Amino acid sequence: MIYHDLNGLQLSSIGMGCMRLPTTGSYDGFIDVTRVEEMVDYALSQGLNYFDTAWGYHSGRSEAVIGACLKRHPRDSYHLATKFPGYNVDNFARKEEIFEEQLNKTQSECFDFYLLHNVIELNIEQYLDTSSRGLVPYLLRQKESGLIKHLGFSCHGEFETLVRLVETWGDEMEFAQIQLNYQDWRFQHASRKVKWLNERNIPIVAMEPLRGGHLAGFSPEEQAKLDALRPGISPIEWGYRYVQSTPGVIMTLSGMSNLEQCKQNLGIFQSEKPLTVTERTTLEEIAKARTAKQAIPCTGCRYCLDACPNELNIPYLISLYNEYRSKDDEKWLSELKIDALPEEELPSMCVGCGSCTRVCPQRIEVASVFDDFIDLLSR
Repeated sequence: MIYHDLNGLQLSSIGMGCMRLPTTGSYDGFIDVTRVEEMVDYALSQGLNYFDTAWGYHSGRSEAVIGACLKRHPRDSYHLATKFPGYNVDNFARKEEIFEEQLNKTQSECFDFYLLHNVIELNIEQYLDTSSRGLVPYLLRQKESGLIKHLGFSCHGEFETLVRLVETWGDEMEFAQIQLNYQDWRFQHASRKVKWLNERNIPIVAMEPLRGGHLAGFSPEEQAKLDALRPGISPIEWGYRYVQSTPGVIMTLSGMSNLEQCKQNLGIFQSEKPLTVTERTTLEEIAKARTAKQAIPCTGCRYCLDACPNELNIPYLISLYNEYRSKDDEKWLSELKIDALPEEELPSMCVGCGSCTRVCPQRIEVASVFDDFIDLLSR
């Protein structure tokens, strides 16, 4: 396992993201604990020592399950990270209650890492509150008392939002977690964020390295281009090697859903095989061509679910929309799936309030997408 230093800690270069754990049914909260235990045990045996969960993952169940799975192992064998759910601004008034509940859910005496979650335009003012009532001053008090060892942040916001946070709290933030992959190098302006963070010597933790699985496969034409440069490399390894060879990245988070993925991904991080400039450029060109043809770039992060007043399953509906748009010979399949939904879960139930768009890392105009979907289905 490759390790990188963060303020004296040796962190594995791959961390286990706990947003896409295996489940036992269609409900996101039905986590398959037995399979998660197998994954945790294997990951620790291979040198992975960083586990990243959050308040809202798996409908609020991820923290409890990961806490219980890790509790079976020596406390000094792993680092536990969780986050404050700032994607819902109402939570800032509940910071004490939420923090205490997170300690209880994870069965932890302290958090090795605690992050400001999903810093975006919607919540930046709350995160910038420097008064004694503000969130960050509260978290710094928890750090002084030993309940938090290391403090950082994750950011899906625009470059300017990232700058504002660091200019206010940069001395207190030990690392920045950003969305980083060869598609978002330009699409989400990750290149600009990486350059700026590197100039300030702020370590980077990369999330969404495969963009929620959307970068886990190549067309025959794309594969041929890459095989000409480095034969026999899988699309998954290309994605991880791209992030691994990006300057300033000390860790890549992988949201693994089964033991097979765990074995494959950890195997890649047993050694460093940095990409050449030509290889990186080729991947970026492939991403540029894909983006031009792609329908809606939803990663399935599920932040929108808490924001929707009608509790629509927005990621699922967008996936049906993309499927409908991209498979002309299988539109009936998408229509069948739509027909199977109860009336209150249809895209027509969207009220166009924009709450989902304000928390969406991809800035997807969901209401417009649903309007188009309704129009397409009515033809």
